[in-house]
Amino acid sequence: MNIDQKYELLKNKLKEMGKVVIAYSGGVDSNFLLKVASDVLGENAVAVTVHAMMHSSREMEEAKEYTKEFGVKHEVIKVDNFDEKGFIENGVKRCYYCKCAVFNMIKDYAKENGIKYILDGTNLSDLGDYRPGLKALEELKVISPLKDSGLTKDEIRILSKRLGLKTHNKPSFACLASRIPYGDKITEEKLRLVEEAENYLQDLGFRQYRVRIHSDIARIEVAKDEISKFFDDEMIKNVYTKLKDIGFKYVTLDLNGYEMGSLNK
Repeated sequence: MNIDQKYELLKNKLKEMGKVVIAYSGGVDSNFLLKVASDVLGENAVAVTVHAMMHSSREMEEAKEYTKEFGVKHEVIKVDNFDEKGFIENGVKRCYYCKCAVFNMIKDYAKENGIKYILDGTNLSDLGDYRPGLKALEELKVISPLKDSGLTKDEIRILSKRLGLKTHNKPSFACLASRIPYGDKITEEKLRLVEEAENYLQDLGFRQYRVRIHSDIARIEVAKDEISKFFDDEMIKNVYTKLKDIGFKYVTLDLNGYEMGSLNK
């Protein structure tokens, strides 16, 4: 199937479901899915976002803005104490435990509001990386219509651009817990360190970045074509000073550049 056939298939699948809840982060995939669902189903497409400690507040605010632009109902479930043990202990199945907890909250919302179908933005390209969270989605019978329609990440970006979505060229952004190596306990303090450091890199104009936290060391990853920005003494000084002020003892730059899922190794 070509991209246009996949797009039509997606719209038909949504039309058949009639009324849906979309697990919404405001990222490339969920934003595209919400836009198409809204176009096809109108007010029968509802966005639900869970805001817990592993989510960036800046990302949450962006998500709210996008839903306002679409004119869709957006429910934010605020979780002040996310104490899922399997997540906090941060084993290799961390994502599985997190997805189970988050999607059970979304399932409860859907049930209370008489909505049968819960959708997420998993696409065909997501199947290539280590993603234990996919097993949770399968067990909870969450539907991934982008994947089921055969759409890849690149195709979703192309279609998003056609639809005039601001997210068509938005960099990938995973949950903040993915910055902490497996086996290191996840805490609110660590997540806020990462969030503040990454917000600073974004404010400096970096597009694709991660700040991985290794004890008291910040390991900065940026896209390979952005590494050269650090060849400037003033940039190095400013980033070093800011991350030290935030709370890191040492600040390092990964010379291999940004790599999705680098801690999965």
